[in-house]
Amino acid sequence: MRLLRRPAFGLLGQVVAILLITLLIEFGASTILYERASGFAVRDDEANRLAEHLVISRRLLAERPAQGRTTMAAELTTDRYALTWSPTPHPTPRIAPALDEMQRQVLEWEPSLRDAHLQLRLVSPGRRSVVTGGMQLADGSWVYFRTLAPLSGISFAAERIALALIPAIALMVLAGVALRRSFRPLRMLAAAADRVGHGAVEPVEVDGPGEVRRVISAFNDMQERIRALIAGRTQALAAVGHDLRTPLARLHLRTESLPRDETREAILHDVAEMEAMITSLLAFLGGADPEAPSMVDLAVLCETVIDDAADRGADARYEGPDHLELRVRRLSIKRAMTNLVENALHYGSSVTLTLARDAGSGVLIRVCDDGPGIPEDKLREVLEPFVRLDPARGRDTVGFGLGLSIVAKAVADEGGTLTLSNRPGGGLEACISLPDTQKHSDTQ
Repeated sequence: MRLLRRPAFGLLGQVVAILLITLLIEFGASTILYERASGFAVRDDEANRLAEHLVISRRLLAERPAQGRTTMAAELTTDRYALTWSPTPHPTPRIAPALDEMQRQVLEWEPSLRDAHLQLRLVSPGRRSVVTGGMQLADGSWVYFRTLAPLSGISFAAERIALALIPAIALMVLAGVALRRSFRPLRMLAAAADRVGHGAVEPVEVDGPGEVRRVISAFNDMQERIRALIAGRTQALAAVGHDLRTPLARLHLRTESLPRDETREAILHDVAEMEAMITSLLAFLGGADPEAPSMVDLAVLCETVIDDAADRGADARYEGPDHLELRVRRLSIKRAMTNLVENALHYGSSVTLTLARDAGSGVLIRVCDDGPGIPEDKLREVLEPFVRLDPARGRDTVGFGLGLSIVAKAVADEGGTLTLSNRPGGGLEACISLPDTQKHSDTQ
Protein backbone atom coordinates (compact mmCIF):
# COMPACT_ATOMS: atom_id res chain seq x y z
CA MET A 1 0.00 0.00 0.00
CA ARG A 2 2.91 2.35 0.60
CA LEU A 3 3.83 2.13 -3.07
CA LEU A 4 0.37 3.47 -4.04
CA ARG A 5 0.72 6.61 -1.97
CA ARG A 6 1.12 9.90 -3.76
CA PRO A 7 4.74 11.05 -3.61
CA ALA A 8 5.17 13.97 -1.20
CA PHE A 9 6.83 16.55 -3.44
CA GLY A 10 7.84 19.85 -1.92
CA LEU A 11 6.05 23.05 -2.86
CA LEU A 12 8.90 24.06 -5.16
CA GLY A 13 8.86 20.61 -6.75
CA GLN A 14 5.13 20.82 -7.44
CA VAL A 15 5.43 24.26 -9.03
CA VAL A 16 8.31 23.05 -11.23
CA ALA A 17 6.32 19.94 -12.21
CA ILE A 18 3.28 22.07 -13.11
CA LEU A 19 5.38 24.39 -15.25
CA LEU A 20 7.07 21.41 -16.94
CA ILE A 21 3.74 19.77 -17.77
CA THR A 22 2.28 22.98 -19.17
CA LEU A 23 5.37 23.60 -21.27
CA LEU A 24 5.13 20.08 -22.69
CA ILE A 25 1.48 20.67 -23.57
CA GLU A 26 2.35 23.97 -25.19
CA PHE A 27 5.13 22.32 -27.19
CA GLY A 28 2.85 19.51 -28.30
CA ALA A 29 0.02 21.84 -29.30
CA SER A 30 2.41 24.15 -31.13
CA THR A 31 3.98 21.25 -33.00
CA ILE A 32 0.62 19.95 -34.15
CA LEU A 33 -0.54 23.37 -35.28
CA TYR A 34 2.73 24.12 -37.04
CA GLU A 35 2.42 20.82 -38.89
CA ARG A 36 -1.03 21.92 -40.01
CA ALA A 37 0.53 25.04 -41.44
CA SER A 38 2.27 22.88 -44.05
CA GLY A 39 -1.12 22.18 -45.60
CA PHE A 40 -2.11 25.82 -46.06
CA ALA A 41 -2.62 26.89 -49.68
CA VAL A 42 -3.13 30.13 -51.57
CA ARG A 43 -5.20 30.98 -54.63
CA ASP A 44 -3.79 29.80 -57.96
CA ASP A 45 -3.14 33.35 -59.17
CA GLU A 46 -1.03 34.08 -56.08
CA ALA A 47 1.00 30.89 -56.59
CA ASN A 48 1.42 31.65 -60.33
CA ARG A 49 2.57 35.22 -59.66
CA LEU A 50 5.14 34.02 -57.10
CA ALA A 51 6.38 31.24 -59.41
CA GLU A 52 6.87 33.65 -62.35
CA HIS A 53 8.77 36.13 -60.18
CA LEU A 54 11.06 33.39 -58.83
CA VAL A 55 11.82 31.99 -62.30
CA ILE A 56 12.67 35.39 -63.74
CA SER A 57 14.76 36.39 -60.72
CA ARG A 58 16.69 33.09 -60.76
CA ARG A 59 17.51 33.43 -64.46
CA LEU A 60 18.66 37.07 -64.23
CA LEU A 61 20.79 36.51 -61.11
CA ALA A 62 22.42 33.42 -62.62
CA GLU A 63 23.52 35.50 -65.65
CA ARG A 64 25.20 38.16 -63.48
CA PRO A 65 28.64 37.77 -61.92
CA ALA A 66 28.77 37.30 -58.15
CA GLN A 67 29.89 40.92 -57.59
CA GLY A 68 26.69 42.35 -59.08
CA ARG A 69 24.13 39.93 -57.72
CA THR A 70 23.46 41.89 -54.53
CA THR A 71 22.58 44.98 -56.58
CA MET A 72 20.54 42.94 -59.01
CA ALA A 73 18.56 41.36 -56.12
CA ALA A 74 17.73 44.83 -54.86
CA GLU A 75 16.58 45.87 -58.34
CA LEU A 76 14.35 42.80 -58.56
CA THR A 77 12.60 43.75 -55.30
CA THR A 78 9.03 44.86 -55.98
CA ASP A 79 6.19 46.13 -53.86
CA ARG A 80 5.15 42.50 -53.28
CA TYR A 81 8.43 40.59 -52.95
CA ALA A 82 11.82 41.46 -51.42
CA LEU A 83 14.91 39.56 -52.71
CA THR A 84 18.42 39.19 -51.32
CA TRP A 85 21.40 37.20 -52.58
CA SER A 86 23.84 35.26 -50.37
CA PRO A 87 26.88 33.20 -51.38
CA THR A 88 26.20 30.81 -48.49
CA PRO A 89 22.95 29.30 -47.18
CA HIS A 90 21.20 30.92 -44.21
CA PRO A 91 20.20 28.86 -41.16
CA THR A 92 16.57 27.73 -41.06
CA PRO A 93 14.38 29.91 -38.79
CA ARG A 94 13.52 28.22 -35.49
CA ILE A 95 9.80 29.01 -35.61
CA ALA A 96 8.84 28.74 -39.28
CA PRO A 97 6.66 25.81 -40.37
CA ALA A 98 7.15 24.62 -43.96
CA LEU A 99 4.39 25.44 -46.46
CA ASP A 100 4.36 22.14 -48.32
CA GLU A 101 1.03 22.65 -50.07
CA MET A 102 1.96 26.13 -51.30
CA GLN A 103 5.34 24.82 -52.50
CA ARG A 104 3.52 22.12 -54.48
CA GLN A 105 1.38 24.79 -56.15
CA VAL A 106 4.46 26.81 -57.17
CA LEU A 107 6.31 23.76 -58.55
CA GLU A 108 3.29 22.64 -60.55
CA TRP A 109 3.23 26.03 -62.26
CA GLU A 110 7.01 26.23 -62.78
CA PRO A 111 8.56 22.70 -62.85
CA SER A 112 11.96 24.27 -63.62
CA LEU A 113 12.24 25.26 -59.96
CA ARG A 114 12.39 21.62 -58.83
CA ASP A 115 16.19 21.52 -59.10
CA ALA A 116 16.51 24.83 -57.19
CA HIS A 117 15.87 23.21 -53.78
CA LEU A 118 12.97 25.61 -53.27
CA GLN A 119 11.93 26.22 -49.65
CA LEU A 120 8.80 28.01 -48.51
CA ARG A 121 8.14 28.77 -44.87
CA LEU A 122 5.72 30.77 -42.77
CA VAL A 123 7.50 33.25 -40.51
CA SER A 124 5.95 34.31 -37.16
CA PRO A 125 2.86 32.10 -37.45
CA GLY A 126 -0.11 33.48 -35.58
CA ARG A 127 0.94 37.11 -36.12
CA ARG A 128 1.25 37.79 -39.90
CA SER A 129 0.83 35.38 -42.78
CA VAL A 130 4.14 36.43 -44.37
CA VAL A 131 5.85 33.85 -46.55
CA THR A 132 9.61 33.58 -46.75
CA GLY A 133 11.83 31.16 -48.63
CA GLY A 134 14.91 30.51 -50.65
CA MET A 135 16.18 28.80 -53.82
CA GLN A 136 19.64 27.69 -54.90
CA LEU A 137 21.47 28.91 -58.03
CA ALA A 138 23.59 26.67 -60.20
CA ASP A 139 26.86 27.82 -58.56
CA GLY A 140 25.60 26.93 -55.05
CA SER A 141 24.72 30.47 -53.94
CA TRP A 142 21.24 31.26 -52.66
CA VAL A 143 18.47 33.71 -53.40
CA TYR A 144 16.19 34.50 -50.46
CA PHE A 145 12.81 36.16 -50.76
CA ARG A 146 9.88 37.17 -48.64
CA THR A 147 6.47 38.68 -49.20
CA LEU A 148 6.17 42.32 -48.16
CA ALA A 149 2.46 41.99 -47.38
CA PRO A 150 0.27 39.08 -46.31
CA LEU A 151 -0.68 37.00 -49.31
CA SER A 152 -4.35 37.34 -50.23
CA GLY A 153 -6.30 34.14 -50.19
CA ILE A 154 -4.16 32.31 -47.68
CA SER A 155 -6.47 30.21 -45.49
CA PHE A 156 -4.86 31.08 -42.17
CA ALA A 157 -7.17 33.46 -40.29
CA ALA A 158 -8.58 31.05 -37.69
CA GLU A 159 -5.47 28.88 -37.60
CA ARG A 160 -3.05 31.71 -36.85
CA ILE A 161 -5.26 32.88 -33.96
CA ALA A 162 -5.26 29.32 -32.64
CA LEU A 163 -1.49 29.12 -33.00
CA ALA A 164 -1.09 32.17 -30.81
CA LEU A 165 -3.84 31.59 -28.24
CA ILE A 166 -4.36 27.86 -27.74
CA PRO A 167 -0.95 27.10 -26.19
CA ALA A 168 -1.13 30.20 -24.00
CA ILE A 169 -4.68 29.44 -22.85
CA ALA A 170 -3.80 25.81 -22.16
CA LEU A 171 -0.78 26.95 -20.19
CA MET A 172 -2.74 29.43 -18.06
CA VAL A 173 -5.73 27.18 -17.40
CA LEU A 174 -3.75 24.08 -16.54
CA ALA A 175 -1.26 25.99 -14.39
CA GLY A 176 -4.08 27.81 -12.61
CA VAL A 177 -5.98 24.61 -11.82
CA ALA A 178 -2.88 22.76 -10.71
CA LEU A 179 -1.59 25.61 -8.56
CA ARG A 180 -5.04 26.06 -7.02
CA ARG A 181 -5.02 22.41 -6.04
CA SER A 182 -1.50 22.69 -4.66
CA PHE A 183 -2.43 25.73 -2.56
CA ARG A 184 -5.70 24.19 -1.29
CA PRO A 185 -4.07 23.02 1.99
CA LEU A 186 -2.86 26.58 2.60
CA ARG A 187 -6.41 27.91 2.15
CA MET A 188 -7.69 25.28 4.60
CA LEU A 189 -4.98 26.32 7.06
CA ALA A 190 -5.91 30.00 6.70
CA ALA A 191 -9.60 29.20 7.30
CA ALA A 192 -8.73 27.12 10.38
CA ALA A 193 -6.50 29.90 11.73
CA ASP A 194 -9.38 32.35 11.30
CA ARG A 195 -11.64 30.03 13.35
CA VAL A 196 -9.25 29.88 16.29
CA GLY A 197 -10.97 31.36 19.31
CA HIS A 198 -14.43 31.33 17.67
CA GLY A 199 -15.62 27.81 18.32
CA ALA A 200 -14.61 24.20 18.74
CA VAL A 201 -11.08 23.17 17.85
CA GLU A 202 -11.03 21.20 14.59
CA PRO A 203 -7.74 19.74 13.36
CA VAL A 204 -6.78 20.54 9.78
CA GLU A 205 -6.32 17.64 7.38
CA VAL A 206 -2.62 17.09 6.80
CA ASP A 207 -2.24 17.34 3.02
CA GLY A 208 -0.16 19.05 0.35
CA PRO A 209 3.59 19.42 -0.21
CA GLY A 210 6.06 18.46 2.48
CA GLU A 211 6.61 22.01 3.71
CA VAL A 212 2.86 22.64 3.99
CA ARG A 213 2.34 19.29 5.77
CA ARG A 214 4.85 20.29 8.42
CA VAL A 215 3.18 23.68 8.89
CA ILE A 216 -0.27 22.05 9.22
CA SER A 217 1.04 19.50 11.73
CA ALA A 218 2.64 22.25 13.79
CA PHE A 219 -0.59 24.27 13.61
CA ASN A 220 -2.67 21.31 14.80
CA ASP A 221 -0.29 20.76 17.72
CA MET A 222 -0.45 24.47 18.57
CA GLN A 223 -4.26 24.39 18.43
CA GLU A 224 -4.36 21.47 20.84
CA ARG A 225 -1.94 23.16 23.24
CA ILE A 226 -4.03 26.34 23.20
CA ARG A 227 -7.21 24.33 23.78
CA ALA A 228 -5.64 22.49 26.71
CA LEU A 229 -4.31 25.77 28.14
CA ILE A 230 -7.72 27.47 27.91
CA ALA A 231 -9.50 24.43 29.33
CA GLY A 232 -7.09 24.30 32.27
CA ARG A 233 -7.46 28.00 32.89
CA THR A 234 -11.25 27.74 32.74
CA GLN A 235 -11.31 24.88 35.23
CA ALA A 236 -8.95 26.75 37.53
CA LEU A 237 -11.09 29.89 37.36
CA ALA A 238 -14.27 27.94 38.01
CA ALA A 239 -12.67 26.26 41.03
CA VAL A 240 -11.32 29.56 42.38
CA GLY A 241 -14.68 31.24 41.85
CA HIS A 242 -16.48 28.45 43.69
CA ASP A 243 -13.97 28.46 46.54
CA LEU A 244 -14.16 32.26 46.90
CA ARG A 245 -17.95 32.34 46.88
CA THR A 246 -18.17 29.97 49.86
CA PRO A 247 -16.25 32.18 52.36
CA LEU A 248 -17.96 35.26 50.89
CA ALA A 249 -21.36 33.68 51.59
CA ARG A 250 -20.30 32.89 55.16
CA LEU A 251 -18.98 36.45 55.57
CA HIS A 252 -22.29 37.82 54.28
CA LEU A 253 -24.29 35.70 56.77
CA ARG A 254 -22.08 36.73 59.68
CA THR A 255 -22.33 40.40 58.69
CA GLU A 256 -26.13 40.17 58.75
CA SER A 257 -25.96 39.37 62.45
CA LEU A 258 -24.05 42.58 63.23
CA PRO A 259 -25.86 45.68 64.52
CA ARG A 260 -27.16 47.94 61.76
CA ASP A 261 -24.59 50.71 61.51
CA GLU A 262 -22.21 52.23 58.97
CA THR A 263 -19.60 49.52 59.50
CA ARG A 264 -22.10 46.73 58.75
CA GLU A 265 -23.32 48.49 55.59
CA ALA A 266 -19.73 49.05 54.42
CA ILE A 267 -18.86 45.37 54.88
CA LEU A 268 -21.99 44.26 53.00
CA HIS A 269 -21.14 46.68 50.19
CA ASP A 270 -17.60 45.29 49.94
CA VAL A 271 -18.88 41.69 49.92
CA ALA A 272 -21.39 42.52 47.16
CA GLU A 273 -18.65 44.20 45.15
CA MET A 274 -16.36 41.16 45.49
CA GLU A 275 -19.18 38.85 44.38
CA ALA A 276 -19.88 41.08 41.36
CA MET A 277 -16.19 41.08 40.46
CA ILE A 278 -16.01 37.27 40.57
CA THR A 279 -19.22 36.93 38.55
CA SER A 280 -18.13 39.37 35.83
CA LEU A 281 -14.63 37.91 35.59
CA LEU A 282 -15.93 34.33 35.24
CA ALA A 283 -18.52 35.48 32.70
CA PHE A 284 -15.86 37.20 30.57
CA LEU A 285 -13.30 34.39 30.76
CA GLY A 286 -15.86 31.61 30.28
CA GLY A 287 -15.67 30.08 33.69
CA ALA A 288 -19.09 28.47 33.37
CA ASP A 289 -19.94 25.48 31.23
CA PRO A 290 -20.55 26.39 27.58
CA GLU A 291 -24.21 27.05 26.83
CA ALA A 292 -25.88 25.50 23.79
CA PRO A 293 -28.07 27.72 21.58
CA SER A 294 -31.84 27.17 21.78
CA MET A 295 -35.02 28.87 20.58
CA VAL A 296 -35.66 31.84 22.86
CA ASP A 297 -38.47 34.39 22.82
CA LEU A 298 -36.38 37.55 22.82
CA ALA A 299 -39.41 39.77 23.35
CA VAL A 300 -40.28 38.03 26.63
CA LEU A 301 -36.61 38.07 27.66
CA CYS A 302 -36.35 41.83 27.02
CA GLU A 303 -39.55 42.52 28.93
CA THR A 304 -38.25 40.47 31.86
CA VAL A 305 -35.02 42.50 32.02
CA ILE A 306 -36.97 45.77 31.88
CA ASP A 307 -39.52 44.58 34.47
CA ASP A 308 -36.68 43.66 36.86
CA ALA A 309 -35.27 47.16 36.51
CA ALA A 310 -38.72 48.76 36.92
CA ASP A 311 -39.37 46.70 40.05
CA ARG A 312 -36.34 48.38 41.61
CA GLY A 313 -37.88 51.78 40.91
CA ALA A 314 -35.97 52.60 37.72
CA ASP A 315 -37.47 54.45 34.77
CA ALA A 316 -37.24 51.59 32.27
CA ARG A 317 -39.40 51.01 29.18
CA TYR A 318 -39.65 48.26 26.56
CA GLU A 319 -40.73 48.90 22.96
CA GLY A 320 -41.21 46.04 20.56
CA PRO A 321 -43.32 43.03 19.61
CA ASP A 322 -44.96 40.71 22.11
CA HIS A 323 -43.10 37.70 20.70
CA LEU A 324 -39.95 37.26 18.63
CA GLU A 325 -38.19 33.90 18.61
CA LEU A 326 -34.53 33.43 17.75
CA ARG A 327 -31.98 30.67 18.32
CA VAL A 328 -29.46 32.12 20.79
CA ARG A 329 -27.69 31.30 24.06
CA ARG A 330 -30.35 32.42 26.51
CA LEU A 331 -28.27 33.10 29.61
CA SER A 332 -25.50 34.79 27.64
CA ILE A 333 -27.87 37.15 25.80
CA LYS A 334 -29.82 37.90 28.98
CA ARG A 335 -26.58 38.77 30.77
CA ALA A 336 -25.63 41.05 27.85
CA MET A 337 -28.96 42.93 27.91
CA THR A 338 -28.88 43.14 31.70
CA ASN A 339 -25.40 44.65 31.59
CA LEU A 340 -26.51 47.24 29.02
CA VAL A 341 -29.61 48.17 31.01
CA GLU A 342 -27.68 48.40 34.29
CA ASN A 343 -25.00 50.45 32.58
CA ALA A 344 -27.63 52.84 31.17
CA LEU A 345 -29.33 53.25 34.55
CA HIS A 346 -26.01 53.78 36.33
CA TYR A 347 -25.06 56.75 34.14
CA GLY A 348 -28.54 57.99 33.21
CA SER A 349 -31.94 58.38 34.81
CA SER A 350 -33.96 56.39 32.25
CA VAL A 351 -33.51 53.57 29.75
CA THR A 352 -35.46 52.39 26.73
CA LEU A 353 -34.98 48.90 25.30
CA THR A 354 -36.22 48.49 21.71
CA LEU A 355 -36.55 45.16 19.88
CA ALA A 356 -37.25 44.88 16.14
CA ARG A 357 -36.79 42.48 13.24
CA ASP A 358 -35.24 44.23 10.27
CA ALA A 359 -35.40 42.70 6.78
CA GLY A 360 -31.84 43.67 5.95
CA SER A 361 -30.05 43.73 9.31
CA GLY A 362 -31.65 40.77 11.09
CA VAL A 363 -32.78 41.28 14.69
CA LEU A 364 -31.90 44.64 16.28
CA ILE A 365 -31.80 45.34 20.01
CA ARG A 366 -31.28 48.99 21.03
CA VAL A 367 -30.64 50.20 24.57
CA CYS A 368 -30.82 54.00 24.88
CA ASP A 369 -30.14 56.13 27.95
CA ASP A 370 -30.09 59.85 28.77
CA GLY A 371 -26.65 59.87 30.40
CA PRO A 372 -23.52 61.87 29.51
CA GLY A 373 -22.54 59.57 26.65
CA ILE A 374 -18.99 58.63 25.65
CA PRO A 375 -16.42 60.73 23.76
CA GLU A 376 -16.40 59.81 20.08
CA ASP A 377 -12.74 58.77 20.13
CA LYS A 378 -13.41 56.38 23.03
CA LEU A 379 -16.40 54.46 21.62
CA ARG A 380 -14.22 51.54 20.51
CA GLU A 381 -11.90 51.64 23.49
CA VAL A 382 -14.67 51.04 26.02
CA LEU A 383 -15.36 47.63 24.46
CA GLU A 384 -11.90 46.45 25.50
CA PRO A 385 -11.67 44.54 28.80
CA PHE A 386 -10.63 46.32 32.01
CA VAL A 387 -11.18 49.78 30.48
CA ARG A 388 -12.76 52.60 32.49
CA LEU A 389 -13.27 56.13 31.22
CA ASP A 390 -12.85 58.42 34.21
CA PRO A 391 -14.18 61.67 32.68
CA ALA A 392 -17.44 60.13 31.40
CA ARG A 393 -17.83 57.19 33.83
CA GLY A 394 -17.22 57.30 37.55
CA ARG A 395 -14.85 55.06 39.44
CA ASP A 396 -17.61 53.79 41.73
CA THR A 397 -18.65 51.12 39.26
CA VAL A 398 -18.84 47.63 40.72
CA GLY A 399 -16.63 45.12 38.92
CA PHE A 400 -13.48 45.16 36.83
CA GLY A 401 -14.81 47.24 33.93
CA LEU A 402 -15.88 44.13 32.02
CA GLY A 403 -19.55 44.96 31.52
CA LEU A 404 -19.35 46.07 27.88
CA SER A 405 -16.64 43.50 27.11
CA ILE A 406 -18.98 40.73 28.30
CA VAL A 407 -21.72 42.13 26.06
CA ALA A 408 -19.39 42.27 23.04
CA LYS A 409 -18.23 38.69 23.64
CA ALA A 410 -21.79 37.37 24.04
CA VAL A 411 -22.91 39.11 20.84
CA ALA A 412 -19.86 37.88 18.91
CA ASP A 413 -20.60 34.29 20.01
CA GLU A 414 -24.00 34.66 18.30
CA GLY A 415 -22.39 35.96 15.10
CA GLY A 416 -23.69 39.48 15.72
CA THR A 417 -22.20 42.92 16.21
CA LEU A 418 -22.32 45.53 18.98
CA THR A 419 -22.02 49.21 18.12
CA LEU A 420 -22.05 52.23 20.44
CA SER A 421 -23.06 55.71 19.37
CA ASN A 422 -23.96 58.99 21.03
CA ARG A 423 -27.55 60.10 20.56
CA PRO A 424 -28.15 63.52 18.98
CA GLY A 425 -30.30 64.62 21.94
CA GLY A 426 -27.84 63.33 24.53
CA GLY A 427 -27.16 59.93 25.96
CA LEU A 428 -25.73 56.68 24.62
CA GLU A 429 -27.25 54.11 22.27
CA ALA A 430 -26.00 50.51 22.30
CA CYS A 431 -27.20 48.57 19.25
CA ILE A 432 -26.98 44.76 19.03
CA SER A 433 -27.46 43.25 15.57
CA LEU A 434 -28.09 39.49 15.51
CA PRO A 435 -28.41 37.32 12.38
CA ASP A 436 -32.01 36.26 11.78
CA THR A 437 -31.55 32.48 11.78
CA GLN A 438 -35.30 31.93 12.05
CA LYS A 439 -35.82 33.70 8.73
CA HIS A 440 -33.21 31.53 7.02
CA SER A 441 -34.75 28.34 8.36
CA ASP A 442 -38.20 29.40 7.13
CA THR A 443 -36.95 29.91 3.59
CA GLN A 444 -35.27 26.51 3.32
